[in-house]
Amino acid sequence: MNKNLILQSDFGLSDGAVSAMKGVARTVSQDIFISDLTHDIPPYDIWVASYRLYQTVKYWPKGTVFVSVVDPGVGSDRRSIACLTQSGHYIITPDNGSLTHIKHYEGIKAVIAIDEVKSHLPHSEESHTFHGRDIYAYNGARLTAGQIQFEDLGQPIALDSIRQLSINDARKESDKLIGYIDILDIRFGSLWTNIPLSYLKDNHIKHGDSLLVTIYHHEDQIYQNIIKFVRSFADVSIGEPLVYVNSLVNLGVAVNQNSFSDLYHIGTGNDWRIEITKVPSF
Repeated sequence: MNKNLILQSDFGLSDGAVSAMKGVARTVSQDIFISDLTHDIPPYDIWVASYRLYQTVKYWPKGTVFVSVVDPGVGSDRRSIACLTQSGHYIITPDNGSLTHIKHYEGIKAVIAIDEVKSHLPHSEESHTFHGRDIYAYNGARLTAGQIQFEDLGQPIALDSIRQLSINDARKESDKLIGYIDILDIRFGSLWTNIPLSYLKDNHIKHGDSLLVTIYHHEDQIYQNIIKFVRSFADVSIGEPLVYVNSLVNLGVAVNQNSFSDLYHIGTGNDWRIEITKVPSF
C-alpha cells in the first residue's frame, strides 16, 4: 500500500459530507495522503462515476485506494464491495455498476463483499444513510494505512456476480467507424467517444483529413457535418468544430472555445451513437 486515498462522490462541496469523510480517514491515520478525484458526479449517475474511475485510476501508483460513493441504493440490500484491479489498484464502492468501465477495459483480479456489520465506523451502526463516511471512507483509510489487508474486508465473491451496466463497444464497418459518446469533457462541452485512435489508423485517417461526422440519438439524426481531424484546438479558428484525440487516446469532437454539447444538445451513453467516415480528397 502506498498511503494514497482518493475520494469520489456525487456529494458536491456545499455541505459537510466530503469533509466528514476526510475527517474519518484522518482519524484512522494521520499518515495517509487524501486527494479528490471529483465530488461533482451528477446526482445518482452511476455511469459517470464508473467512467471517471476508468479515466483516472491507472494514472495513480499501484496500491492506491479509491473510494467511489455514488449510491442511490444506500441502506438497501445492495452490497458494498472492494476490488483489486488488474493494474494493482483498490476500489471500494457500492455494487451498483460503478466498476463497469474498469472491469470492461482494464480488468479486475478479485472482489470482496464488505462485511458492513463488522467493518464500519465505531458507533455508526444506527445510521444507514451515510455509508460513504461509515463504510467506504473508514475502510478505505484502514486499507490505505495498512491497518487491514484487502482480504480482511469480508468474503471473496465471484467476479461475474457484481453488477454491470451495459457498454456498447465501438466497431468498424468497412470504411465507417461507429462508436458511442461515453462522456463529456464537462467544463468545455467536448464529446469523448469510445472510438480508439487505432481504428482511425486502420482506416488510414491522418491529421488534416476531412471527416463526415454524424451523431444519432437512438435512430434520430441530431448532427451532421464535415470536420477536420487535427492535432489540437489551436489548429482551427475560434468557433470552428474539430475532431481530435483526447487524453485517453480516443476520438473527441469539440468546438474551439465553445461547448459542442450545449450548441447541439448532445448527450452521453449508449443512446448516443456517432459515425465517422473519411471524406475523399480530390
